[in-house]
Amino acid sequence: MATIASTAGGRTAAATTTRGRRPSGERNALLGWSAANLVIIAISLVPLLWLVSLSFKTPDSITDGKFIPRHWTFENYRGIFGESLFTRALLNSLGIALISTVLAVVLGSMAAYAIARLAFPGKGLLVGLALLIAMFPQISLVSPLFNLWRQIGIFDTWIGLIIPYLTFSLPLAIYTLSAFFREIPWDLEKAAQVDGATPLQAFLRVIAPLAAPGMVTTAILVFIFCWNDFLFAISLTSTERSRTVPAAIAFFTGASQFAQPIGSIAAAAVVITIPIIIFVLLFQRRIVAGLTSGAVKG
Repeated sequence: MATIASTAGGRTAAATTTRGRRPSGERNALLGWSAANLVIIAISLVPLLWLVSLSFKTPDSITDGKFIPRHWTFENYRGIFGESLFTRALLNSLGIALISTVLAVVLGSMAAYAIARLAFPGKGLLVGLALLIAMFPQISLVSPLFNLWRQIGIFDTWIGLIIPYLTFSLPLAIYTLSAFFREIPWDLEKAAQVDGATPLQAFLRVIAPLAAPGMVTTAILVFIFCWNDFLFAISLTSTERSRTVPAAIAFFTGASQFAQPIGSIAAAAVVITIPIIIFVLLFQRRIVAGLTSGAVKG
């Protein structure tokens, strides 16, 4: 009996050990994918790290080809924040991006709710047209918008940038949020209406809070799109009054006629890029969870 029990115990331990180990082929594949990911991350980080390095270099060492600056300086950062060209553009970028994001989320939520909840003819065609607008080449709209905005008096204004931003961000908001609204059970909305809530009250007090993850995801994506835009910002503005940072960087000048403002451009690029990277890293799980959650049943 003791021998049988010992043999059975040994087999159980061996089976447990076998189950706990990964097959050699699977381990090799995992190591290979991990190494490939590390290489891709390293290649992706090189331009960013080089940009940071340039922002801390002195003008005489900008073109020395060395990654680590010989003499670290914050003069480039002090220079850009000491000029109204950059500080005004930074405020313009923040204001225009925030307003566009709020409008896109509010309007997109209403449109997505109607698409997800209401049955009306042409609903599929409406969604298709919205996605078609998002795929439309932006460069093809620059000349018509330039002429139209000058005629109606909104060229070089915040509203002149907010309108095209909404045009291309609303389809994304509608598509993303409609998937979230379709996941929310109808019974919750019907129960709220039975208790005396109007359709608007049911949407604001029941549906919208449940779709908050989708709204946050949409807001983050729309804000990044508006913050990073260069084409409309450089084409539909002409002064510091409404020019955003990506466009303002193109107007940086050196200390003299033939000096290149490489350090100032690098410092400005770091200022507008690093916060977005940190923001995405902090909310990465929420962004991925929001997109995948909306795509499960959407």
